[in-house]
Amino acid sequence: MERLFANQQVFHISCFRCSYCNSKLSLGTYASLRGNIYCKPHFNQLFKSKGNYDEGFGHKQHKELWAEKDSGSL
Repeated sequence: MERLFANQQVFHISCFRCSYCNSKLSLGTYASLRGNIYCKPHFNQLFKSKGNYDEGFGHKQHKELWAEKDSGSL
C-alpha cells in the first residue's frame, strides 16, 4: 500500500483527506493547523469566516485563554 509523509505523520494515500469535506488530498493541495489536515479552499474559508485561526477552526481565541488563566478558571 502506498503511503506519504505529511505534517510529521505517515498517511495511506487513500486516507489523506480534508478534515472538513473529506476530499482526497495531495502534498500540493493541503494545509494544516493543530494536527488537522484541510484542503486549501476550506482552510482559507474557515480562516476567513472569523478572520483568525482560533474561532474559524472552532477554538477559543488566545485572548480568552489568557483571561481564563488570569481569573484562575483554567
